[in-house]
Amino acid sequence: MTVFETQIDSLLDQVAALLTARDWRMATAESCTGGWIAKCCTDVAGSSAWFDRAYVTYSYGAKEQMLAVSKDDLLKYGAVSEEIACQMASGARQHSNVAVTVAATGIAGPGGGMPDKPVGLVHFGWCLENQPVECDAMVFTGDRNAIRQQTVVHALEGIVARMNALQ
Repeated sequence: MTVFETQIDSLLDQVAALLTARDWRMATAESCTGGWIAKCCTDVAGSSAWFDRAYVTYSYGAKEQMLAVSKDDLLKYGAVSEEIACQMASGARQHSNVAVTVAATGIAGPGGGMPDKPVGLVHFGWCLENQPVECDAMVFTGDRNAIRQQTVVHALEGIVARMNALQ
C-alpha cells in the first residue's frame, strides 16, 4: 500500500465515522481532480450511507450549469480562485441538499501556470450545515499525479478538521 493510499484510508475512516455519527451525507464539486475525491470516497464499501454525489465541473460552462457559479466571476477571477471555490462548494450544497460539501479547483499541470497562479495552486471550499463557506488555498509540488493526490488529501483533511470543530 502506498503512502497516499494509507493516508486516504485513514482519512476516509474518519470522514465516514463523523458523517455517520450525525446521519449526514456529503457531495464533492471537483475540477482539477476530475472526480478523484469522489472516487476515493466510493471506493469504501458502504459509502452509500454517507456519500451522495459528485459534480465534476472541468469547464466554465459546467461550473455555471451544475453549480450556479457566476459567469461574471469566472471571467473576473478565473476558475482557479477563492471566489469560484466558495461558489462551487455552496452550489453543490444547494443543488444536492447534503450537509457537507467540498470543492477543489486548481492547476495540476504540467502546463497552465501563470506568475500569479502557478502550477500546483489549488483553491478549496468547504460548506458544512448551517456554517458559512470556508475556503483556503495551497500550492502543492510534484507532477500532475502528485498535485492531484495532495489535493484529495487536503480536501478530506479539511472535512475532518471542520467536522471535529463542530463537536
